Amino acid sequence: MFSRLYIHIPWCKAKCGYCAFSSRPLAGHDLDQTCNLLLQEMKLAAAAWPDNQPLQSVYLGGGTPSLLSTEQVAHLLACSRSLFGHADDVEITLEANPGTVNLDSLSGYRQAGVARLSLGVQSFDDRMLAALGRIHTAEESRTALTLARQAGFDSIGIDLICGLPEQTMTHWQNSLQQAISLQSDHLSVYGLTIEEGTPFATRYPDSSTELPDDDQTAAMLEEADSRLTAAGYEHYEIANFAMPGKRSRHNCGYWQRDGYLGIGPGAHSFLRQGWGIRWGNQGDYKTWADAIRNNRLAATDQQELTRKEALSEAIFLRLRMVDGISLNNCAEQFDERLDQRYAEEIRQLQQAGLITCTPDRLALTKQGMLLSNQVFVRFI
Repeated sequence: MFSRLYIHIPWCKAKCGYCAFSSRPLAGHDLDQTCNLLLQEMKLAAAAWPDNQPLQSVYLGGGTPSLLSTEQVAHLLACSRSLFGHADDVEITLEANPGTVNLDSLSGYRQAGVARLSLGVQSFDDRMLAALGRIHTAEESRTALTLARQAGFDSIGIDLICGLPEQTMTHWQNSLQQAISLQSDHLSVYGLTIEEGTPFATRYPDSSTELPDDDQTAAMLEEADSRLTAAGYEHYEIANFAMPGKRSRHNCGYWQRDGYLGIGPGAHSFLRQGWGIRWGNQGDYKTWADAIRNNRLAATDQQELTRKEALSEAIFLRLRMVDGISLNNCAEQFDERLDQRYAEEIRQLQQAGLITCTPDRLALTKQGMLLSNQVFVRFI
């Protein structure tokens, strides 16, 4: 059924101008009430799928999960363990905003069972943070990393964004170097995406000269690959780098098409039944909450995948990872060899320098990682 659990905390202190995720400002809302609804949704899900295997990973994302008290986090995790079971080596991750944590809260999260911390740093430049609308400063990020170590975390990841307003290569290199110097275990590196419907979409139209162009952003991503791999990080997925043994097991589960259950408004789920079943929860908080209060799961837009859809999905998800997709394993699962079905597409992509193909493996090149969407569309 599913081996991974995602718990969505929809609240944040302030909505960032670039953010298109299902989140909203906390002001006037009751975190205890939200946690009670999340607990009730877990109970409903456990009743709907009673024969599940113990969870391999639990991920508290948002929003800003670090707005929760240590007691609230402990209660959610205890409920997860009681209802679904946790594997002995379960990976439990909590996302945190550097401006919302201190030594007491970090120590409490660690004692509650959180083993991996993901800090939304985004930049080590205060001007960039202000442009993004982040509530924290660069110094608070540095402090949060130091305090997390003191609290006992030995797996700490950070997010960094390039292609920011008025960002130069020098700004970007400085953020990368600080992440390395602070001995972050894991880095997720993204180019800024202007999402429709966000304040940034109005502030920075397509013709805006305040943002680095595509070539400049690509150069920043190449710089990240160069600097981080030289510092000992493994570039294991298009946007992710990790020190040895510090990959995000939860996110690897997404790319490997493991089954996962999403709890909370806007959370998504995938069950390994047939060729796969996907659905999302209602994104509107009130609609989601009303369903849970009435003892109904708030699922919507359920999709049962066809064999063709599942195959295409397996290709572009596995190709995100640096080790690519095993042609033999894919043939066993789908009774079809990709190097035969897509022989011409593979030949053209190889000629363009975007993929490599061996007798058992299809994988992106460095250039292919930068232009991954041009590769993925060939397999849809």
